[in-house]
This record gives sequence, C-alpha cells and structure tokens, in this order.
Amino acid sequence: MKNRLPPLNSLKVFEAAARHSSFKKAAEELHVTAAAVSHQLSQLESILGVQLFRRFNQGIELTPAARMCLPRLREGLECLRDSVEQIRVHARAEVLTVAAAPSFAMRWLMPRLHRFILARPDIDVHVATRMSPFQGRRGARSGVAAVHEWAAEADLILMYGHGDYPGLHVAPLLGVSVTPLCSPTLLRRQPLDSAEQLLNHTLLHDDREALYGNPSFWQRWLEGAGVTGIAADRGPRFTHAFLAAGAALEGLGVVATTPALVTEELETGRLVAPLGTMVRVNAGYHAVTTEKSERRDDVQAFKAWLLEEAAATEACIRRAIGGRRRRGAVHRAFAAADGAASTERRPAAA
Repeated sequence: MKNRLPPLNSLKVFEAAARHSSFKKAAEELHVTAAAVSHQLSQLESILGVQLFRRFNQGIELTPAARMCLPRLREGLECLRDSVEQIRVHARAEVLTVAAAPSFAMRWLMPRLHRFILARPDIDVHVATRMSPFQGRRGARSGVAAVHEWAAEADLILMYGHGDYPGLHVAPLLGVSVTPLCSPTLLRRQPLDSAEQLLNHTLLHDDREALYGNPSFWQRWLEGAGVTGIAADRGPRFTHAFLAAGAALEGLGVVATTPALVTEELETGRLVAPLGTMVRVNAGYHAVTTEKSERRDDVQAFKAWLLEEAAATEACIRRAIGGRRRRGAVHRAFAAADGAASTERRPAAA
C-alpha cells in the first residue's frame, strides 16, 4: 500500500544507526545484535524502495535520501516520546477535589488556580461548589454536621466561619475584614470623603452574614468604625458576594464587603475604598480536611500553596487600600467587632 508507514521499530533502528554511524553501536544502545540491526534496516530499505546506507568494510555512510529525511524523523520520534510521557504523567496524576462556596471559588480561588496547576502538573484539581453546608437559618441541619458531610465528598473544603469543626483538620487561611467599596465613577457623581456622606449613597448589601442571622456587613462596619446616624438595613441585597461586587462595579452604590474577594478590582482601580477603615470580622476562611485526606501528599501541597496565596492576598489589600489615601482623610484602621459576636449565631460558611 502506497501510504503504509514502515514499522516504528525499524525507524528507531535507523535513527540510532544514523546517529552513531555504526550498526554495532546502535545494536548496543537497543540491546540487540548487529545482525538484527542490519536485518531491520534492509527491511526498511525494501519497504521504502530507497537505499539508506552505503556499506563499506570500514563502516557505513548515509545516502543523500537518508540525510534529507533524518531531521524530520528525529523530530517525529521526539514528539512521539513526549506524547507517551504525557500519557504516563496523566495516568500517574492524582485527582484533588477542592470544594468551596460559589463566591469564594469564583472571586478568589479560580483567578489564582493556574499558578498551582503550572507548578504541579502532576495533580489534577477538580473544583466543586455548592451551598448546602452553609445553611444557617432556623430549622436547618447543624452546621458542623453539614461540614462533615461535605468534607466526606471532597478532599479539601474552603470554609468561611469560625473554624470550630470537631473531628476535622482546620487550617486558618484568610482573616476577614470588611470595608465600604465603590466604583471611582460613583465618587465623581457623589463624593464620599466622610462616613456621614453615606447618607447620600445607596448601600449595597453582601448578605453572607445576614443570611445566618448575624449582623450584616454594613452593621458590623458602622458599629466597628463608630459611625452613627446611618440606617444599616436600607438598600438592595445580594446573596452572593460576586453579585454585590458586580453592582458596585456598575456604580449602583457602595458595598460593605471583604476586599479579599475583589483584589484584582482594587489593584486596577476599578473599585476603591473611599473611607479606608477596615473592620475585622470574627470569622475567616479555613482549609478543612478529614483525617484521611490530611495524610495525602497532594492535599499538603495544595494547602501550602493556599497559604502562600493567602499571604499575597493580604499584602495586596494593604497596598491597594493603604495606597489610596486622599488628602490625608482616608486612613486604614482595623477595629474588632463588638462583644455581641460571642452570642451571635456562628456562620458555617459563605
């Protein structure tokens, strides 16, 4: 058949013999006899209908046809080796299932995940999102029981809460603070140089805390910053942080939210913190694993990477918010949440 390819083994023998300019050395490399090499090459020449070597008593020499095809043949064999190795790597790759709430997965994990994948191509990461473990309303299942159920379905879960999940390994990841954020275009229409000017703005609500019966982010910020005379419950509400941030990006109002989920927008100036004051929330993000998952090398590698990214996130927040002081009026300050946090219903996650 005209387009029939010769046997791969004979092509490998040809490449080795051409590289060494010796049947004997090619045979040693391939762990066969010199006679076997000569036989393979004779078969290859018969299939191709062209002479590849001139044979002399003192050695061998490539024919012009052989010299012409040799570079492309070597390139093809190298590509074949790389492809086979990729198959082997994929076969060895571990699958790591990481679960998180939609907002955290979308706004924090996914923009950074490519760095882990490039650093550890041997680990396949599967990201899953769901909301069921975060039920905190009256009559819902115990938050801790829900976390255990979710941890049984994933190798590592990223939880927002207080980190008190008995029977599970919990590694603090990111502390959480809230601050008012808005689009700079909004400030051109309506200035916001002091907290009192919030009266002139629409308050956008990231409702993660309020959904669990806890004080809203706006209430936490106003109380922590010592601001009075502002109604904390007015304005549109959003159950997901990315929706609230999206509304702020569109210039619809000012949102009290966690800067950790909008670091890209803060760095590029699409969102700004006009008042600068950060109020610490008595909760944070944690990496949670079962005893079995904790013993896995891929889980440990991912946790180490998470901690590096978390430290970079906190540094980014300090630069973005601390670097946008205007006329000395905008400042950064961390204030503890009020004493009511000890009696509030604790959130399971967000």
